[in-house]
Amino acid sequence: MKAIMLMFDSLNRRLLPNYGCDWTHTPNFRRLGEKTATFDRCFVGSMPCMPARRELHTGRYNFLHRCWGPVEPYDDSMPEMLKNAGVYTHLVTDHAHYWEDGGATFHERYSSFEFVRGQEGDAYLGQIKDPYMPPSVKMPGSMGGRNLSKYTREDWVNRAQIHEEEDFPIAKTFHKGLAFMERNADQDNWFLQIETFDPHEPFHSPQKYKDYYKEMDNYHGLHFDWPPYTQVTQTPEEVQHCRYEYAALLSMCDEYLGRFLDKMDELDLWKDTLLIVNTDHGFLLGEHGWWAKCVSPFYNEVAHIPMFIWDPRSKVQGERRNSLVQNIDMAPTLLSYFGLEPTVDMMGHDLAKTVASDTPVRDACLFGIHGGHVNVTNGRYVYMKGWVEGGEQYNYNYTLVPMHIRTRFSVEELRQAKLVDGFSFTKGCPVLKVPGTGTGSKPKNRETLLFDLQDDPEELRPIRDEAIEKRMTSLMVDLMKANDAPEEQYDRLGLR
Repeated sequence: MKAIMLMFDSLNRRLLPNYGCDWTHTPNFRRLGEKTATFDRCFVGSMPCMPARRELHTGRYNFLHRCWGPVEPYDDSMPEMLKNAGVYTHLVTDHAHYWEDGGATFHERYSSFEFVRGQEGDAYLGQIKDPYMPPSVKMPGSMGGRNLSKYTREDWVNRAQIHEEEDFPIAKTFHKGLAFMERNADQDNWFLQIETFDPHEPFHSPQKYKDYYKEMDNYHGLHFDWPPYTQVTQTPEEVQHCRYEYAALLSMCDEYLGRFLDKMDELDLWKDTLLIVNTDHGFLLGEHGWWAKCVSPFYNEVAHIPMFIWDPRSKVQGERRNSLVQNIDMAPTLLSYFGLEPTVDMMGHDLAKTVASDTPVRDACLFGIHGGHVNVTNGRYVYMKGWVEGGEQYNYNYTLVPMHIRTRFSVEELRQAKLVDGFSFTKGCPVLKVPGTGTGSKPKNRETLLFDLQDDPEELRPIRDEAIEKRMTSLMVDLMKANDAPEEQYDRLGLR
């Protein structure tokens, strides 16, 4: 048996033909839908990038207990469990966060791994002289109070190394992934994870993909392909242009998806290979007055994500699935496919029966970012619970690997840390409790919201209904308890 997970980053379902978009050039995503079961109600879990990937490994939510960070010593890692059981696991990725402090324990969980360097602000090449940058380029906002100007600089150092399409990291990543498939097509018992950073910002792509939209995009302004993590202040023309830049990069992703599907056909891998095509989260392209994906609360453009699965056992293709699923289901699904039992700490579910006959696996799911809203959906309603006045004081990280995205926890942070009893999933290990490390705390955005997705899928008209709110609150509390949420989370959200 074989399995492949093909993962894109920041893939917006609303720009895919599989979910109703009729203007993007994405024929291979349409082709993918004809080959697989398409999931209509897949939601994120923990935001953003590496918290989502920790969920892929562990099958449980990250955001209730810590922000960005590595795989913890007590975590059950799906690829490591497969490796230890004799399944060969291989990672091919151009996602730079894997070789930064906050992601550095992920790749060693696989039997082998290949990295492609040079995406976004990856500190890849040593160049003292400043690169050329268009006059309009400036750092797109800040995250966590960090000055990110050096990451824009590094992006332009990296762009200068790209001369042909084959120089783009996505092209190199797919080349390596397809090469693994060719080398090992006649072998059994392997799992391959091909993971491209695209269509994550900056939306940098060759001209031929931009040409798909040249009849629509009449923009003649300054260079703009990396939106800020802030409210929209740009003109409508700039916003629309940036959307076309995203669409062009999406079309490039579609091209390489097509090459992947061609290789599946050529090697006749459909007969014995489980295929999962997914993403970590979506992306706001100016909707709700915001850019990007780190703004809480998370609207459907970010939280409601695409997913496709082909299972050679049930052979379901060209059908849609309405069951409520999440990325925490990937670890149990892959483990079960190879005949392994998911651990008791995994909160996700095996989706084999869901693919085969749309068998439900849950009534509701949680999602959010550490220190931000806690959100719950039952597929019909989404309830976004903001925190109470002063709730920021209840933000703590629980960890044994105190890392942020690109830095270690500071001495000042660690001076406030306490060693406390762990949780049900820490296997008897005590953990550090470090205050003040929430990443989603934006006081002006802490309003509690309730949306009816059936009547208002774009989440433009929040409703007030005490009976529904009570029912959704009950679902939220039950799921928080099941996931052994820290006690202060209930105080932070006013759920006592």
